[in-house]
Amino acid sequence: MPSAQGRSRRTFLAASTTGAAAVALGLTLPAAATATAQLTAPTDEFDTLRLKWRDLTLGTGFEATAEPYATKLAALGTSARTALATMRPATGSLWPDQPLKVPATGSANMSGSYGRLSTMAQAWAQPGTGSTGDPALIAAVGTGLDHLYTEIYNENTKAFGNWWDWQIGSSRLLLDTAVIAHDTLTTEQIGHYTAAIDHFVPDSAVASYSGTSTGANRTDLCRVLATRGVLGRSAAKIALARDALSPVFPYVTAGDGLYADGSFVQHTWIAYTGSYGEVQIDGLARLFALLAGSTWAVTDPNRQIILDSVERSYTPLIHDGLMMDCVNGRAVSRQTTDDQLMGRTIMAHIAMLALGASPVERDRWRALIKGWTDRAQTVPVLADQRLSVANLALLKAAVEAAPTAAPAPVGPRLFPAMDRAVHRGTRFAASLSMASERIAYYENGNGENLRGWHTGSGMLAWWGDGFAGDQYSDGFWPTADPYRMPATTVSRKPLADGEGGAWGAARPAVKWVGGASDGTYAAVGQHLKGLSATLTARKSWFFVGDEIVCLGAGITARDGVSVESVVEHRNLGASGTNGFTVDGRRIPPTPGRHDTFPRAHWAHLASHGGYVFPGGGAVRALREERTGTWKAINTGGTADPVTRRYLTLWFDHGTDPTDASYAYVLLPGARQQETAARAADRDRVHIIANSASAQAISAPRLGLLAANFWTPGAAGGLAVDGPASVLVRTARRTATLSLAAPERTGAPIELTWDRPVRSVASRDPRVEVLTTGRSLHLRITPDTFCGTVRTDVVLS
Repeated sequence: MPSAQGRSRRTFLAASTTGAAAVALGLTLPAAATATAQLTAPTDEFDTLRLKWRDLTLGTGFEATAEPYATKLAALGTSARTALATMRPATGSLWPDQPLKVPATGSANMSGSYGRLSTMAQAWAQPGTGSTGDPALIAAVGTGLDHLYTEIYNENTKAFGNWWDWQIGSSRLLLDTAVIAHDTLTTEQIGHYTAAIDHFVPDSAVASYSGTSTGANRTDLCRVLATRGVLGRSAAKIALARDALSPVFPYVTAGDGLYADGSFVQHTWIAYTGSYGEVQIDGLARLFALLAGSTWAVTDPNRQIILDSVERSYTPLIHDGLMMDCVNGRAVSRQTTDDQLMGRTIMAHIAMLALGASPVERDRWRALIKGWTDRAQTVPVLADQRLSVANLALLKAAVEAAPTAAPAPVGPRLFPAMDRAVHRGTRFAASLSMASERIAYYENGNGENLRGWHTGSGMLAWWGDGFAGDQYSDGFWPTADPYRMPATTVSRKPLADGEGGAWGAARPAVKWVGGASDGTYAAVGQHLKGLSATLTARKSWFFVGDEIVCLGAGITARDGVSVESVVEHRNLGASGTNGFTVDGRRIPPTPGRHDTFPRAHWAHLASHGGYVFPGGGAVRALREERTGTWKAINTGGTADPVTRRYLTLWFDHGTDPTDASYAYVLLPGARQQETAARAADRDRVHIIANSASAQAISAPRLGLLAANFWTPGAAGGLAVDGPASVLVRTARRTATLSLAAPERTGAPIELTWDRPVRSVASRDPRVEVLTTGRSLHLRITPDTFCGTVRTDVVLS
């Protein structure tokens, strides 16, 4: 098990790795916007690649005196001058606050020291920093690189602490800094640095696609080898880097990498399209750009899988420019990173990849970027000072070149291989996080995400169309109640920080997690077992247009504490007083107010949405101010208090419940009048089963019947002889049946629909028609990846 896969890439690499130049692959790069002493003209292919990598690192095509670049560059200069003023080379350190030989933190401080040198080199190379071309600054960079080589990062040192610092964190920063400062360094200095790289990142680091050399980590290692080859003028190293990328490309069926269903997994057990997925698409975009048109161009035909991942893997999880936190792993606990920054950074990587894609792909991706940019909430994308100069330039160029802005999509997307689902209505986007024997409840490690315990227990996060875009980026993670993540069912049993173990060790022994989708509607379910608790439950979510029907049943526990199913845990910001109404009665917005509603039919939270409780629900509500710190959830965060206001709505199942249940309908973006009308409309959706054996709904006006069968059984005219998720859509004289087998055993399932069927119009090859006529009887042999199998029939 990789025990330490990188502390916070944003912390150590933000200065040098979040950008990529706007360069047409295989063509001459645009003139760089740097203003240093005259650079030596390239004399061979190595020089050409080095200058290209320099431009990729610094960015090109931007106007240094225009915003947002002017402010960004000025801040870069200030940071560099601060680093210069405080640099004190001494035995065991380059900066007094970054001791290099301390076993617990030395490797992190080494990467931190290289990060400061990178900032100094960039401020020297970039225009408009106030230190552009400063000879004292670049001389200090050389001094610092030499000092770190002598003190710690050399071919005679044995690695300690975090492996990632030695092979990726420090090596990337060292190489990028040396590329920028190349013309001020001697051949001897460069020889020292490349010798150190060869020691810590030998060719054997990519000899086997296993351990810490998979997925995003493999991409990072190839990036190190390629830039080392460029800097050290080694054709063999560059060729090795190119060839070692190939195992990253193909779809995987287990472990780290991209899956055919769009999932991306890292650390074997973690949904990681954000964070590590960001690192992967960044590194691949850069390496494709660097090597394009050279002797070492990436020509592996599986390279197309990476291009396809833009729309298959990344785009479905980006909402108006943010990357949904359900795939950001332990990065959610990082104070300097949020869903907005993660999404915008990935947008820039997509813009970079677009330059080497087909014209059709390029135009389509630029339209996506423009749509995300236009709809983005909080700080405008093209004014976000957290983005690098290079990324800002890339995004601006993509937006200006976009033929049009792509609209927000509508409908569900399921990612069975990473136990995630997404649904978009016309007024919202939502993400669902689950856990199974394949995917962990959460990831903690390196002191990060210490209380993410229940984020995989059915957390349903959602953002509105034009509102609540900062729901999870505005202080949510340090202030939210970790026992009350929205839509989860949890035992209130106290848990320790890092409960269940690090690096994805916390996984429930359950198989039935997943669902079926026909592209318009979806049925998703989770067999829930509580983390370090006796809690068991069956939970279902039915994605039906602008509403999500949420059912829970079989809720049982013996922990001696109460069990709750959380309807909502909404962040109202630092001073929110949003009105809360239950069955037409306005509840006073008094901080600390706790209400019990024995038979509520509907509730509405102003400026957010509505909640309907079919048949009446016994729910509780709490309005409170919650104060927390980033340090409490991530040891690298500050201890400064953060306070946010919350409205929480939940079902209290009591202590040690047996076979408890709940039912509610989430209406994101609905107005109060709409919510009340929906509660009164009993024909909109019928709940036809809600038990530990089956959960099912029908929506007659939509011709929809959907069911999750936890065991063999029947509901709503459907019957199965094994666990399955089933959707039926009827339109006039035709119907479509969609089935998935979330347990993924591959065993055949027989499905009977009690409806007269004249004939089968089309079917998946895995479907065998047993009978038609007075009813339909099918035998389906599903795949082992929870794919949806479809059958189209003509009704009698």
